[in-house]
Amino acid sequence: MCHLPVEIEHRAYWALKEMNLKADACEEERRLQLQELEELRLESYDSAMWYKERTKLWYDKNLRNKELHIGQKVLLFQSRLKLMPRKLKSKWVGSFIIVALRANGVVELKGSSPNSSSFIVNGHRVKIFRDSSELCVVEEIPLRIPTPSPN
Repeated sequence: MCHLPVEIEHRAYWALKEMNLKADACEEERRLQLQELEELRLESYDSAMWYKERTKLWYDKNLRNKELHIGQKVLLFQSRLKLMPRKLKSKWVGSFIIVALRANGVVELKGSSPNSSSFIVNGHRVKIFRDSSELCVVEEIPLRIPTPSPN
């Protein structure tokens, strides 16, 4: 059984010689493929970093802080399961009035009706309610073509 590894190695060399391949050329081709693969990996890493940076800049640019005040009307985000399993029903409900603001972002809300009780929710679940009856101030500036003055 001592001759077995030598025999396997001899058969591999024989198969290589039979296929008329050059071992040095194959080795060089494999090294070239590994180098190309490494370059592709580094390029994709740089591309991912660039994409992440651009996405973060876009997100930060479009981020708006919510300025909540006591007495302000807000909507509450409510998600619950539907009758059908695996279906999540999400919607903005109500028009609630802010009763109190806490330091850790918790908001105490009360319903619009006078006899409703107050409850506490996370500040991320509310957004400012824009009432349609609010007046919008529009400034109108008339544009006219300037007439040349007679000189």
